[in-house]
Amino acid sequence: MSTPPSGISEAAWVSWPAGAQELILSQQEEIEELRVKLTALATELAQLRERIGRSSRNSSKPPSSDGPGFKPPERRKGSDRKRGGQPGHPGSGPQLLPIERVDEVVEHHPQACRRCGQLLDGVDPEPLRHQVIEIPPITPLVIEHRLHRLVCPCCSTSTCATLPADVEAARYGPRLSTLVGLLGSALPLSISKTQELLHHLGVVISRAGIAGIRQRLSATLAQPMAEALAAARQQPVAYVDETGAPTGNADGNNPAGRRGWHWVMVTPVATVFLQGLSRSIAAAMELLGNAFGGIVVNDRFSAHNHLPLEQRQPCWAHLIRDLTAIAQRPGASAEFGAELLDLQQQLFAQWHR
Repeated sequence: MSTPPSGISEAAWVSWPAGAQELILSQQEEIEELRVKLTALATELAQLRERIGRSSRNSSKPPSSDGPGFKPPERRKGSDRKRGGQPGHPGSGPQLLPIERVDEVVEHHPQACRRCGQLLDGVDPEPLRHQVIEIPPITPLVIEHRLHRLVCPCCSTSTCATLPADVEAARYGPRLSTLVGLLGSALPLSISKTQELLHHLGVVISRAGIAGIRQRLSATLAQPMAEALAAARQQPVAYVDETGAPTGNADGNNPAGRRGWHWVMVTPVATVFLQGLSRSIAAAMELLGNAFGGIVVNDRFSAHNHLPLEQRQPCWAHLIRDLTAIAQRPGASAEFGAELLDLQQQLFAQWHR
């Protein structure tokens, strides 16, 4: 005998014909299947609606992806005062450089009175000062070093002069090499754009020459880089992140031309960048080192999950966006998300105090 459905007593169930029992049980199974499907569809619909409603405020999307239909945040109502500096406000225009920094002074005297035409003579003890900052014409400074080879009159030995210690053995001097490194790192420019800019400055240099300068600078900076990394690893707090970046094959370790990753660790004493081909736990450990004991602030990327929980602080910018997304969900989630956002605001208010 089959088990009666919920809501029907066993005595009543026994009195029903077998055909009716089978029909009711099949309908019960069909209802349960439909309930499961409805739940799944409702979950999928909620996820799709949340995906459509993602913006830079509730996800990691950049503000540029919000689109023209996205309502910008409401600006606070301004005061009735006119725009610009208020009466009594000190000006903030360009400041004059001290006279010690001035390379040339040109005096201008009026020739005649602007009213009656009387010739004028004398000196204004406090003239108006107007400074023009200009860049001098840039031309490469080429220094040729000639190493003479002389033969000893006593023993007939040939001796050639050597370069002084302060003269670069390479073809390009330290200031030009520094400029090439600056253009390729801090600005940054590609080798082609660096070559074009240097050509405008009168320096004819090949792409291979630029690559060679960069390699020499990298080798020169290896020790300071290691010291900066060691100092950063000793700090109590480190902010870490990574982003995709084009990676060449200058060191020969990327013959396939794979796209690499820029890793960064920001600390109070130093900011260190590493470039590699991996986004794995091993790459994260290479940045932090095996003995890092401070707090790691990150965006909850799984490569940092090997660290103990007490060492991981999720980025609050990401957390706030997630809480905003929860507050925008329908149902009880909205109230829960709003409460979390309120707690977050209280937390930051106390922190600022």
